[in-house]
Amino acid sequence: MSSVPDWLRPLVRAARTAGPDQTRFAPPEDGSGRASAVLIAFADTGDGPGVLLIKRAADLRRHPGQVAFPGGAVDDTDADHVAAALREAEEEVGLDPASVRTVAQLPPIFIPPSGFVVTPVLAWWHDPHPVAPVSAREVERVSLVPVAALTDPAHRFRTVHPSGLLGPGFEVDGLFVWGFTGMLLDRLLTLAGWSVPWDESLRRPVPPLAAR
Repeated sequence: MSSVPDWLRPLVRAARTAGPDQTRFAPPEDGSGRASAVLIAFADTGDGPGVLLIKRAADLRRHPGQVAFPGGAVDDTDADHVAAALREAEEEVGLDPASVRTVAQLPPIFIPPSGFVVTPVLAWWHDPHPVAPVSAREVERVSLVPVAALTDPAHRFRTVHPSGLLGPGFEVDGLFVWGFTGMLLDRLLTLAGWSVPWDESLRRPVPPLAAR
């Protein structure tokens, strides 16, 4: 724990003791679902903490134009979920695995539409360096988003999917965050004690492209 900054320690402690999600996002009891992992990399921006997010390319077959954490499926060559998250971050945005220190894993979360069972890997990006989309066909944009912007009540609302499903939403610097990423960010802010009250009655529709 001494290897991470003071501001990150509450989140690391909470993540290490967090229980599994008992909602519909709990992994199937039969062990089905494709194993995957995302890297949640926090860094010091100079103006407070920030978290690394990507925006997927608009013409992808799955999740076009959506904001996400770097990550993807666990390959046979990956030693574990941590290795998969680091490999995907390097392949997607050129993140040097040596520049981050993984510090915790949250319990896996099941994503029913895709069938993925996602393990969030929390990391301290202790040596931030320039990152950018490695392939424009997969990633349109990479951003180190300030936590202060995510917690600003002016940037928070509930998203409404065409199916009627509600979920946590954020809009920061032109990035519309919803779905799995919005849900996970909302949970992380709460676990860390960073969340502040916001108007949960606000509703905004999910953009048509992102809802595909």
